[in-house]
Amino acid sequence: MNKITDSYQYSYRLCLYLGMVGVVIGLLVGIIDTIFGRVLLYAGEVRSAALPYLLPFLGLAGLVIVFLYQFFSKEAQKGMALIFEVAHGERQTIPLYLIPLVVISTWLTHLFGGSAGREGVAVQLGATISHRFTPYFTFPNSTQILVVTGMAAGFAGLFQTPLAALFFALEVLTIGQLQLYALIPCLFAVYTASSFSHLLGLEKFSYFLSFTQIITVDVFLKCVLLGILFGMTGNLFVYFQNLLKKRLAHYVKNPYWRIFMMGILLSLALGFSHFGRYSGLGTNLIEASFSTQQIYSYDFLLKLLFTTLTLAAGFQGGEVTPLFAIGASLGVILAPIVGLPVELVAATGYISVFASATNTLLAPILIGGEVFGFQNLPFFTITIIISYILNRSQSIYGLQRSLSIGGE
Repeated sequence: MNKITDSYQYSYRLCLYLGMVGVVIGLLVGIIDTIFGRVLLYAGEVRSAALPYLLPFLGLAGLVIVFLYQFFSKEAQKGMALIFEVAHGERQTIPLYLIPLVVISTWLTHLFGGSAGREGVAVQLGATISHRFTPYFTFPNSTQILVVTGMAAGFAGLFQTPLAALFFALEVLTIGQLQLYALIPCLFAVYTASSFSHLLGLEKFSYFLSFTQIITVDVFLKCVLLGILFGMTGNLFVYFQNLLKKRLAHYVKNPYWRIFMMGILLSLALGFSHFGRYSGLGTNLIEASFSTQQIYSYDFLLKLLFTTLTLAAGFQGGEVTPLFAIGASLGVILAPIVGLPVELVAATGYISVFASATNTLLAPILIGGEVFGFQNLPFFTITIIISYILNRSQSIYGLQRSLSIGGE
């Protein structure tokens, strides 16, 4: 088998074949993403309507989640770590049980009021589905190509930002390096998954800004300041996530007791904190950030704490949408301080906190364009660059690698 570094230049025939592979994966992942996403939205609606009856049972839902993983596949609980291990060539298989386990567990987490995301789950679903095709496709580096393609399709199918999904999958595995060997199938997969999930009724969030911010010296300096603040917030999220996981695992070794006790504490805390304002994805905070609804100065911090606690306890879900909510709500608070439009700073926070926490650069820039419009891409780019370079030693993805340059 050729090395990945020797396989960037494919024949036209192989490029066509890889494009067809991307379409097939995109179709399948688009269907799975739609089912997962629509049921998740319905679970959120049910939770909102019956929160007093569901939130007290978050701990019991946690027991069900742990039991499912313990009984069917303990290995599947590693989640994104499994995907990274296969993509890095450190393991050969992703258990098929990961799909039903992570889907059902995420639905339960959201139904009973946990604070978590969804995009990370979609990435796992896409990678697991695409990995099942490995025995049937024969081309160089098929395992890695299929996993990266599935990651891209999973993100695109659920979030419907194909360009951002493309570059997220290409850059997230190794900081400073693009997995260009998967470029062709990823390109076809993201547009297929995004278009197909939209056709099946999954909606995309977008809020196009109606103005263009001119970059002056003053505005540039404000971008730098915002980049620092958003970058620190993303790093704070990762720090708390890692710290809480280690501490909870150390002090409460039994996973049943850990998730049950934390579930009870979270039920009480979420109930007393504006009665479920910080439950679920955080889309309520995102919507409030781009409207006239109330955003409190502590919204971003409480959403950060509740999300890291929920995931550290063992509940399932991703981090991406909560990161968007954290950044957008913080942006609303910072906008009057820096003297810039609220919508612009909220949009910048939305993508910059994500950039900092995931150590990705191109994906958040393109999210800015695909969600908020490309006319303010210079403003987004400057702020994201500062957030990105602030600290790349930690990430929500523990197995993310860093490309060493010059022996550093």
